[in-house]
Amino acid sequence: MNQFYFHHEHSSELAGFPHISEIGIRKITNIQLDSLVTTTTTSIRIYYILDGKFEWSINDRCYVLYPGDLAIILPGQKFGGARGFMDIGTVCWLSLEVNQTDQHKKMIVGNWSGLSKTERLTISKILQLNNTSVLVRVKDAHTILQTIKDELSQQEVAYATRVNHLIDELLILIVRQSTYQMNLRRDFPQTFTKLEQTLREDLARQWTVEEMAALIGLGTTAFSEKVKNYTGFSPLNYLINIRISEAIKLLRRQEMSITTIALETGFYSSQHFSTTFKKLTGYTPIEFRKKT
Repeated sequence: MNQFYFHHEHSSELAGFPHISEIGIRKITNIQLDSLVTTTTTSIRIYYILDGKFEWSINDRCYVLYPGDLAIILPGQKFGGARGFMDIGTVCWLSLEVNQTDQHKKMIVGNWSGLSKTERLTISKILQLNNTSVLVRVKDAHTILQTIKDELSQQEVAYATRVNHLIDELLILIVRQSTYQMNLRRDFPQTFTKLEQTLREDLARQWTVEEMAALIGLGTTAFSEKVKNYTGFSPLNYLINIRISEAIKLLRRQEMSITTIALETGFYSSQHFSTTFKKLTGYTPIEFRKKT
């Protein structure tokens, strides 16, 4: 899926779809400060992670999303980057306007849907009651979003009906998966979290792929595949992102020198640190410190 962006006010592709405010896909290659500040949503926002690792705050709770994960933010919920910016990776999204609310301000899917009123009310109720903001490995969502984009772009016969049916299909998938996953927990990502904690506790160490794999009892090949599947990065690039993430925290401590931060986070020198930091964030460490 190539990058694209349709917005209701500016894209002819969305003419006739007042309930679709946005649909798009974006590949983020560097960090931009204040690129995802926390705001309160007024629509249903659905995000699917294609690659990378995203740390988001949804309704004042922090989540970590990996490739194949899907986030659902409902009207009235707060959403933003856990650190105020969009992480490096690729994400596609769909934003749906809620056309109706009842007297208690409960969300109701609009009349554009081909579902019956009872089914629409049920879907809205389940989404609100389950309050499942993140679904794990919902790969079918990517296929649906891709098909919606194709239908909007190609505009073949009956495409409007097809698009609305696909949105219904996506909502049904989300509701069913949220029901299935309410009591499920991640398997590898739990181990992954422990691995990341261990790495952060000793970032000055020059970790090898073999050492990282050994920490969770995997061979290097299996470990590399797992890391790629869950983060979108190779193990060493994943480690570099952890180093940069930790460095961002330390740069807020004005008493620490750039050289000290570089060495504590595992870089060979302040020059190596500055070059890598600018490549991933778009700023030198000094420039970043001045902006925070």
